[in-house]
Amino acid sequence: MHILLSVGGIYLFILLGFFAKLTFKERMHEKTLVLLSIYFLQPILVFWGLTSRKIDFSVVEAPLLFITVTSAALAMSFLFSRLLFHEQKERSIATVASIVGNTGNLGIPLGIALFGEQSVIYTSIINMANVFLVNSVGVYFYSRGNFSIRESFYNIFKLPPIWFGFLALLLNYNGFALHEALQEPLKMGAYATMVIQLAIFGMYLYSVEIDKINWRLFSFVAFMKFAAIPLMALLILHLNHVDPLVYNVVLLELIVPLAVMNVNLAALYDCKPAVVTFLVFSTSVIFMVYIFAVMPLFH
Repeated sequence: MHILLSVGGIYLFILLGFFAKLTFKERMHEKTLVLLSIYFLQPILVFWGLTSRKIDFSVVEAPLLFITVTSAALAMSFLFSRLLFHEQKERSIATVASIVGNTGNLGIPLGIALFGEQSVIYTSIINMANVFLVNSVGVYFYSRGNFSIRESFYNIFKLPPIWFGFLALLLNYNGFALHEALQEPLKMGAYATMVIQLAIFGMYLYSVEIDKINWRLFSFVAFMKFAAIPLMALLILHLNHVDPLVYNVVLLELIVPLAVMNVNLAALYDCKPAVVTFLVFSTSVIFMVYIFAVMPLFH
């Protein structure tokens, strides 16, 4: 029940965006919110997330395992997307969508619900690794739908979040602590970012047309997210004989559904945002049943 309430509470903001678009139609411009979120609010979210607590570099095993599995999944999806899809935008979506998971808004509270507060140090640092994944690999592949390889690579460094992330890590590593008076405004900006991201998702969900759903793309992404990636994770985790808590947290963070950030990047680079919205929504619905089916895999 706690899991359902955690997920359901987050989805309320998606419904907020959906009904806002349903009510105001063309007067609600989702692209405006995308630009506001990515260029102005997400730098605050990234900076706050990476400076709000001292990073414990003794727990780097968890993010390293997360990155190892993610890299293997990225290589697999990259190769198979070339065989299964001919359009560049579909290839880009198939390559990157399944590896950009909702490790923050969903992964952290679920970790607490399932494994207790001792999981927070691991889920938080994995989420940090995912932030850089989203703002590098995610930006590159969603850019590839409309840009050349060189332009897509440059796009990574055009977005503010990646630079604010580097700055925050540098400050954190050198023991710099923000004044208490600045913590609350940053926290407000970070939470506002999360809400706006979910509202954007709901607005694009309104635009999804059932008869135009790409079922081949959906099947591929669902297979990667709920079959290929968990199997890779189980293999790599067993080979490394990790601590049970690390094992549980890494596995959980790898199977959470697609992140809403997929929609933001797809919208920013005009890479079929309505298609990506359906993928995020469908994997989120599947996950609510899937999580109970895979519970025996956790220690």
